[in-house]
Amino acid sequence: MRLGWMAFVAARHNSRRKQGASGGASPAPVLAILGIGVGVLALTVIIAVMNGFQLGFIESIIEISSFHVRAEIPAIVDGGAAGADAGADVDPVFIETDEQNALMDVVAEQIRTVPGVVSASPFRELYVILHGKRSGQEGALIRGVAPTILDQDAGMAEKLDIERGSFDLTEPRSIVLGAELANRLHVRVGDTVEIASLSGLFDAGEDSVFTVTGIFRSGFYEYDIGWGFVNINTAALLDDTSLMLGVKLKNRWNDARALQLVNNLSAVKNAASGAGCAVVNITSWRDYNKAFFSALRSEKLLMFLLVGLIFIVVGLNIFQAQRRAVLERREEIGLLRALGADEWAVRLIFVWDGFVIGLIGAGVGTVLGLFLATHISGFFTALEHIVNAFISLLNLIYGLFGRSQVEEFAIFSPAIFYIKEIPARVIPRDAVLIFLFGFLSALAASWFASRRAARTRPAEVLRYE
Repeated sequence: MRLGWMAFVAARHNSRRKQGASGGASPAPVLAILGIGVGVLALTVIIAVMNGFQLGFIESIIEISSFHVRAEIPAIVDGGAAGADAGADVDPVFIETDEQNALMDVVAEQIRTVPGVVSASPFRELYVILHGKRSGQEGALIRGVAPTILDQDAGMAEKLDIERGSFDLTEPRSIVLGAELANRLHVRVGDTVEIASLSGLFDAGEDSVFTVTGIFRSGFYEYDIGWGFVNINTAALLDDTSLMLGVKLKNRWNDARALQLVNNLSAVKNAASGAGCAVVNITSWRDYNKAFFSALRSEKLLMFLLVGLIFIVVGLNIFQAQRRAVLERREEIGLLRALGADEWAVRLIFVWDGFVIGLIGAGVGTVLGLFLATHISGFFTALEHIVNAFISLLNLIYGLFGRSQVEEFAIFSPAIFYIKEIPARVIPRDAVLIFLFGFLSALAASWFASRRAARTRPAEVLRYE
């Protein structure tokens, strides 16, 4: 019963608030709803676009470079455990390529049995100098992988867009280059490049000439300008490098549990028992480019707080509007208190106003924000068409007077920005948080403004009525 009359009074109060002191329509509730809606819409779109860029970079790093978990067997390890315990000087233990491969096969076989592991792919990395066919040379990171890596690793296959040719590493002297690196070297599919190992272990000659079989784009400029792929067996001949195993999980956020399970495998513990020392190093993707990931997380948080200032401004406006409403309705509040309404009932009548404003504003803003975020590329394309149509009209007029033509407009020109389209990624948790941020700002403003109504004394208000 109490809730029933409170809802009735709140509805009557809101209908009366539509009129100002002069009897005209009051813009305060409408402006408050618009403010909340615009703030939620803007924050939803901005965070979605920021998520698109950031997750694109992060997933490129994780799926192509760091994997979810990495296991490494170095080419050179410390001396045996017995010599170390005795305090004697011992010579380093060198692990030959065949021994590395045998150890990695054992480790990979057991890692694939760990729950949650999707794939385990061996690879090698080395830095080289690439000489193009016509001019110039470029430093690059060459990764040696199995020719069937894209069949084994669906995440990597999704992120590597083969622009020309194919990812064909079946021939020992074949290489797949990043698109920007191929442009720097002035090579195309079918051309040859010469590889010079920085360690000097690989002699130049006919064996150093590789044929370009494919050109890829990853969406991450660092990889497109400085990466290439060769056959893993050829990489072992180019340099004396560590052999690594890239492990992909069903859920990369379960990496801590996967690390624990992998470290407990007998193959990992006893991989180099013959050499008298453990040589398998296990690391997670969280340890790879940790500073870069932290910077992206801080950037998102700072942007969230800066755009969230909109809600503080709107909340202050709602607070002032509610305080004014309390002053305008003092007689009504005094009458309600005289009829037996307690402080909480009076406060909830005014809080209901903020509840409606927050719910409508945040709800409409969320719906429009999600729609715009999921169609952001189409929105900017339509905007470009409108602007270019206007530019075409200007060029037509300028042509009649012999004036110079205006170039077409592009919001994100490929000549300036390294993107083909604007990425946007809506994360449900962020959308819910933004909705609550807008809704609760209006609710909190109304709650604090209603304190004055609760302190109203019926005798003081009705004394001269």
